[in-house]
Amino acid sequence: MNSKAILGTFFLMCAVFLSFGADLTAQQKQWLAAANRHEKAGWIYLHLQGGPRERGFQHGYLAAKEISACLRVAGVIWKHESSMEWSWLVANTKGFIEPGIDPENRDELKGIVEGMQAAGESATYDDIVTYNAELELRWYWWPNASKRLTDGIDVVTKPRESCSSFIATGKMTADGGVVLGHNTWDDYDEAAENVIVDIAPITGHRILMQTMPGWIHSGTDFFITDAGIVGSETTIGHFEHFSQKGIPEFVRMRRATQDAANLKYTGLQRTKDGYFTGSNIAEDPHILRLETDGSDTDIRGSSVARRVRWKQLMKENQGKIDIEVAKAMEGDSYDVYLAKTNPGSRTIAGHCELETMIPGGGNDGSPFEPLGAVDCKVVDTRMAKAMSFAARWGSADGTAFDAAAFLEAHPQYDWMQGILKSRPVQPWVEFTAGEDK
Repeated sequence: MNSKAILGTFFLMCAVFLSFGADLTAQQKQWLAAANRHEKAGWIYLHLQGGPRERGFQHGYLAAKEISACLRVAGVIWKHESSMEWSWLVANTKGFIEPGIDPENRDELKGIVEGMQAAGESATYDDIVTYNAELELRWYWWPNASKRLTDGIDVVTKPRESCSSFIATGKMTADGGVVLGHNTWDDYDEAAENVIVDIAPITGHRILMQTMPGWIHSGTDFFITDAGIVGSETTIGHFEHFSQKGIPEFVRMRRATQDAANLKYTGLQRTKDGYFTGSNIAEDPHILRLETDGSDTDIRGSSVARRVRWKQLMKENQGKIDIEVAKAMEGDSYDVYLAKTNPGSRTIAGHCELETMIPGGGNDGSPFEPLGAVDCKVVDTRMAKAMSFAARWGSADGTAFDAAAFLEAHPQYDWMQGILKSRPVQPWVEFTAGEDK
């Protein structure tokens, strides 16, 4: 190597050293040298590897500002929904959430806090635990817990009808392989599921998953592992039977994603020649009738309308489904209730902010609610084998959202000032486990 190359390498090493911060320990610098962060098309890609504390530190340090922002937004939303402070939620739930966290996940959560602090952002371990459990707490624990404060009156909305997903294989797809698609529905004020994390743990399987900054689980439950498993989900709507006695969902989901080598012991249906779809309504009649109060026929509602539309799309595209068709189906805007293209609460690519009236079975019954499909991901057999997938951030169908214009037109949502962000049109991009900057 010549002197100029040596000098250039020296300056590069100094730049990396300084970017980590002068106060980091030698061990922390070593941990960060094994990780990386880069961004594309609205997404943040994080590569994390090593033991749990190491992975957590990498995550907390590289996404410190985003995690802090998410914690602030979570507190604002929680107070608006419940009238309670975030500290109240932490204090009243940590007694049954924290004991259910296994040692590895606990160390990773503590590592996140340590990484954030090293990056100059403050958060407590209890804050990060509650933040990781916020969906199960807000959507399932709080509706029942709130009754103790309201003399048994049900004043809290039920779990969101959010996400549209499918998986197809055999005669349904163009090449006979597997094709999976998923879009995430979320309130636009809190939607920050724009992190793609590539986790290479010392034990267990490598994971490529979508998540929020600071979460150790997917949350959207879209993932690929080196065990050859791909997965997605849609929340079961109208579910009420939350128990404080079990292991937290976010812990179980992470353990299953990292540890599962097969799906031998499950209650899932199986097929090598067909499809399954998800639109927030339970397909199993026992779950539908005994654990929810949802209807399976009222197409005025989002979940049933999308279920019907999925069946139509599967019939129309039998034998044709590939990556491009999957993108189109996840971005579909046909409303079966109105029998026309009409982006809204009943379309697979949800746009509740465009809904002028919720005739029944909607999310919380409010028109113009800033809620919808904030992304889209698709994967086929070839991509899954390479631990890769295609993704689009912002919306499933490429529709932009202007926060300032929305709040001007709908002042009933003025409480979102400062946390509601615009969502520009983003292109499709691909992500792969192990990719570098």
